[in-house]
Amino acid sequence: MKVALIGVGQAGGKVTERLVRFDAEMGFGAVQGALAVNSAKADLAGLEFVGTALIGTDRVNGHGVGANNELGTEIMQSDGEQVLDALDGRISSSAEAIFVVAGLGGGTGSGGAPVLVHRLQRVYDVPVYALGILPGRNEGSLYQANAGRSLKTLVREADATLLIDNDAWHEEGESVEGAFETINRKIARRVGLLFASGEAVDGVGESVVDSSEVINTLRSGGVATLGYASAAAAEDSAENINTVLTVSRQALLTGTGMPDATTADSALLVIAGKPDAIPRKGVEKARRWVEDETGSMQVRGGDFPLESDRLGALVLLGGAERSDRLEAFVERAREARTNDEADDDPAERFADDRLENLF
Repeated sequence: MKVALIGVGQAGGKVTERLVRFDAEMGFGAVQGALAVNSAKADLAGLEFVGTALIGTDRVNGHGVGANNELGTEIMQSDGEQVLDALDGRISSSAEAIFVVAGLGGGTGSGGAPVLVHRLQRVYDVPVYALGILPGRNEGSLYQANAGRSLKTLVREADATLLIDNDAWHEEGESVEGAFETINRKIARRVGLLFASGEAVDGVGESVVDSSEVINTLRSGGVATLGYASAAAAEDSAENINTVLTVSRQALLTGTGMPDATTADSALLVIAGKPDAIPRKGVEKARRWVEDETGSMQVRGGDFPLESDRLGALVLLGGAERSDRLEAFVERAREARTNDEADDDPAERFADDRLENLF
């Protein structure tokens, strides 16, 4: 799947750079162009593998918007044309989709990403998706409230929003900086493999996934999530039937970026590995299991031929809003929002529990 990437804000820029690096290191050629957009000049300075665009200089003079996502929205609304100009030449005719990447808890990414998605929808005739990263539970109420508003607006504007919960891949005992590095690395590997499906083929698979199957899985819109797991493969494909079943179950039940999201409108199962090691019987059994587990009759499946001594399973869920984890996040965001608004008047604290759109 050939894509163009636009990272908005600090987290969005870092994840976009990691995706570009992963794609280049693996030789996939799925990423056709990439741009990082920010209102903080310092956050753009460390990016080496993507183009950059500094916005909001007349408002914040390159110092960023802090965690003020309403200001992030205003800046992207006023400087949107500047971003579109910076994209010139980075979104080629070969791009089959555009992904806007952003952390949803801060200011520039949280506020600016929905505005940019809205503008891109009006200009480009390819799907415009969002890759949104939710703040962890310990990142503070302001970040929860920001993310709630941003997510609500993104889901409305994007063709689909691929969601990653920071808590999903945070390993115990890690420093904050180390945790973000781990999360970014895991996002790059999983999402990078999804992009590469059907693009980089070592050998010939029996049923190779192509970009249309990714797009059709995301066609239901709303929230999407992605899971991944892998295990060592035997040389004889017959010995890998149980391995394929196991990694498929792990990918969906314990390896997704939005834990507990197992009910979906549509799904795509991709088995990656050497073609001779992928058992057809195992892939079909795993696909039927995903169908039963998600309750969806739209479960696509296929191979991703890849030179590796392991077998991996990618599970993409489309229309996966019915998740206990997502419900818990929305409740945290709603409570944080109403508490912030009612600080001066406790009687009004729970008067309105809506999360309004950013624009």
